[in-house]
Amino acid sequence: MQVDGQRFLKDLHMLRSFGAQGVGVVRPAYSEPDVAARDWLADQMRDAGLRVEMDAMGNLFGLAEGPSLLLGSHSDSQPTGGWLDGALGVIAALEIARAAGGGVSVVSFQDEEGRFGVTTGSAVWSGNLALDTADGLLDHSGVSLADARQAVAGMVTGDVDSAQFTGFIEMHIEQGPYLEANAEQIGVVSQIVGIRDMAVTLTGQQNHAGTTPMHLRQDAFQALSAFNTALNDRLRNVVTPSTVWTIGHVSLSPNASSIVPGQVRFSMQWRDGDGDRLLRMETIIRELAAEIAQERNMKLDFGPMLGLEPVQMDDGLRSALETAAEAEAPGKWRKMPSGALHDATNVSKLMPVAMLFVPSIGGISHAFEEDTAEEDLVTGLRVMARAVDQVLAG
Repeated sequence: MQVDGQRFLKDLHMLRSFGAQGVGVVRPAYSEPDVAARDWLADQMRDAGLRVEMDAMGNLFGLAEGPSLLLGSHSDSQPTGGWLDGALGVIAALEIARAAGGGVSVVSFQDEEGRFGVTTGSAVWSGNLALDTADGLLDHSGVSLADARQAVAGMVTGDVDSAQFTGFIEMHIEQGPYLEANAEQIGVVSQIVGIRDMAVTLTGQQNHAGTTPMHLRQDAFQALSAFNTALNDRLRNVVTPSTVWTIGHVSLSPNASSIVPGQVRFSMQWRDGDGDRLLRMETIIRELAAEIAQERNMKLDFGPMLGLEPVQMDDGLRSALETAAEAEAPGKWRKMPSGALHDATNVSKLMPVAMLFVPSIGGISHAFEEDTAEEDLVTGLRVMARAVDQVLAG
């Protein structure tokens, strides 16, 4: 299989132009740049001889005739994101489908970045999340997914049956520092960690910032601060060095300088490769929040729990990637877990899956500075193409 590295890079930069801001990309799910990018991708899929289909979520497929290996990732971005996250896997899939001349289908999943949840598009397609349930999800601005997905309604053709696919391979940037730090070009993923994500709301009493004595305050921000400080200590004997947890979004009300805040809503997310540990962490998080609320005479509410279980990569597909990595980057690759979540987690419910990584410069991702050397991008493409060749040959 002869892939064209220059054509691949040209297409990658073309996709970058949709929602470009400086060196970064602003292309959230269902935004105008996202819809325009999907329209352009659909044209590229048709030109590659693939049949274009889009489901109600906006997941975009370019389908080969008959049973095929599915390749791809997502093309939506973080609210202020990098140009390679997701996009790399979609364009690599497109180039390999062209070179293969059959047997390879392409997908760009919708809302992997979680405007409405956790890998929402592939979650609905895989059956992990019902569409009517997903439609009730709200973004941080209060827009419902049901309303947002009307932006792609004119492109929807119908459902895409997963039974036609024999497996799924997703190429992605590492989004971490390990490959670059070890002068390696390829990471073959062994496992994707599990994730839990829920919103927590603490409601106290809004009051005057100048006249309310400190000991009488029901200050929502002080409650959040106490929760965050205590959480690290509570988790200490449960977590491992690879476990992570994050409060990444905070909404304070009324968010004014002269008012004691009466309510805070914040995101609570945690990730680990062990499902039991994720559950133990959930118990600690819920119990600590309840303690803080009780001590400070506040009301506590938890949003719906979103998340996915840890997933092992398929032995056969992973082995093909390992063989290809040694052929294309001898001695410059490693097996490694993925600490980031990917669509492959959802797709694993339907078929065998595997992933490969290329280095992230400085380990930076989910930021405008996200980048990878072109040589490493093309090496990743060649590794994936060689592995696909091996899989298609049986």
